[in-house]
Amino acid sequence: MVEELFFWSGSNHPNPLQQLQHNSNLLLLSGPPSSGKTSLLFQFAFNVAAALHSNPNVVFICNRNRLDSKPPFLSQGIDPSSNVFQRIQIKYVNDDEDIRKYFAAFHLFDKLPDAVVIDDFGDFFDNKVCQQRYSNARGRDLAMIKSLALCHNAINYANQKGPCKLLLSDTHTHQGDSPRFHFIYKKWIHTTFTIKEGDISGSFILKGRSYSRTDTTGTGNMKAAKYSIALQYLVFDGLVNAQVD
Repeated sequence: MVEELFFWSGSNHPNPLQQLQHNSNLLLLSGPPSSGKTSLLFQFAFNVAAALHSNPNVVFICNRNRLDSKPPFLSQGIDPSSNVFQRIQIKYVNDDEDIRKYFAAFHLFDKLPDAVVIDDFGDFFDNKVCQQRYSNARGRDLAMIKSLALCHNAINYANQKGPCKLLLSDTHTHQGDSPRFHFIYKKWIHTTFTIKEGDISGSFILKGRSYSRTDTTGTGNMKAAKYSIALQYLVFDGLVNAQVD
């Protein structure tokens, strides 16, 4: 599943959405800084847009300055002039309120997206601003919970019309406030992809884990892939055995 979602295997690439469980509508990609998360997200968006043939609509939500300063890398073999890129809509937002406004208007869209991707979701929640807004020391947590609940409702609404997935990335799950962020995400997200550094400098291991009501440990559905960023390309180095944490 990890390979089909985040890497490219040519024009016969399978539909990545078909690799996901039916109840995996919200997905999380977590990893340390500079581990290629934006590249993996954009490759996912490209894969979805390339595999679907009924005028797909994939929305990539991000901060403009961050994307301009660190553009994503794609796999070798992808034509930079491909019309697939025209099926990916880049939406720039500045903060968590912009994200909530977008999902609050989901029911008004003439055409719902097949997938929505949000790069560095946690970074849109400024701690000081959220504390002032909610007059609460845990304002950022409250803002994230409110936003995730709205995302969950919007994506569930979209899936009444047709398949729609939401993929978020976050770095905070690998920092000092990791336990709290994991607790917040786990309520709404049952499929997570975790990046860890590989045994060689510049290489990484991407592991997928799906939680279900009957498998609360998340160990029943694990895949892992090794990759690297080399010569401005996202390089898939093969599947590896996943280790249970």
